[in-house]
Amino acid sequence: MIPEDRLHQITSRFEYLEAQMAEGSGDIATLGKEYSDLRPVVEQIAEWKQVRADIADAEAMLSDPEMRELAQEELPHLKARLPDVEHALQLALLPRDKADARPAMLEIRPGTGGEEAALFAGDLLRMYQRYAEARGWRFEIIEHQETEIGGIKEVVAHITGDNVFARLKYESGVHRVQRVPETESGGRIHTSAATVAVLPEAEDVDIQINSNDLRIDTMRSSGAGGQHVNTTDSAVRITHIPSGLVVTSSEKSQHRNREIAMQVLRTRLFDKERQKVDAERSANRKSQVGSGDRSERIRTYNFPQGRLTDHRIGLTLYKLDAVMAGDLDDIIDALTADAQATMLAEMT
Repeated sequence: MIPEDRLHQITSRFEYLEAQMAEGSGDIATLGKEYSDLRPVVEQIAEWKQVRADIADAEAMLSDPEMRELAQEELPHLKARLPDVEHALQLALLPRDKADARPAMLEIRPGTGGEEAALFAGDLLRMYQRYAEARGWRFEIIEHQETEIGGIKEVVAHITGDNVFARLKYESGVHRVQRVPETESGGRIHTSAATVAVLPEAEDVDIQINSNDLRIDTMRSSGAGGQHVNTTDSAVRITHIPSGLVVTSSEKSQHRNREIAMQVLRTRLFDKERQKVDAERSANRKSQVGSGDRSERIRTYNFPQGRLTDHRIGLTLYKLDAVMAGDLDDIIDALTADAQATMLAEMT
């Protein structure tokens, strides 16, 4: 059921914003953001109204002998189109996660599996880098620790672009891999895992941090060895005493390291608050897509069979090479559609 009173409110608000922007009054940036957010919804409302009006006109034409044949030809097509237009409008009316348009912090760490888990964490990093490149996003690694054979101990990346968090937010969780490790001489398949966390970037207004709650330490940055070792005490470690969160940054500039560490700290604190809300909201849900449960095994990458399975929605794809090369849209689109279907069911 489409709530027509709500449609009227949205359309009226859109028209008001349009008039305010034409007059140049108010905060143009704020008005413009709301206007651009409402525009696709208003366009969907207009399409739904037009299809309904066309159906009403065609039904009225049935009583006209000269127009009856044309109306009988058009009506089946219009009535077949109406459910699709209604569904698209229902999706457009769903409450939007305010963080969807934000940049994101991507954190990847090895789980069970030792060195093989660290190598798989590196594979996941490259997968997300390629996906970001394909979408025209900026992918900046701000913390990176490697193992001796090239695996990842920990990596934190900052990703900016259009709808970054909206596209990546369902990637949080435990990613499991099944394959013959490079370190395995007997050809046996091993199972290991890595954890992924995608956090919406916090803004200054989201989280207020009291400077008295921080302990800031500087230390010597580790370099590549030999003449490349950074011998200045430029690395920064910030401890947020109330939460116990610890963040580090080891770029060459101590000033830049403080900026990065504070940005990561704000984002993690903001994420903790979102996790509380998500946990309360998803307590009664059967589907865990989008619940933010980072301890959940969400996906298995089976290399011998070239198979990927997302356990939350039962999706299986036999295109693992393409996925590892950054072709993630089929998975992300399916997860988004499932989350939208769950929201529609809850609203109904």
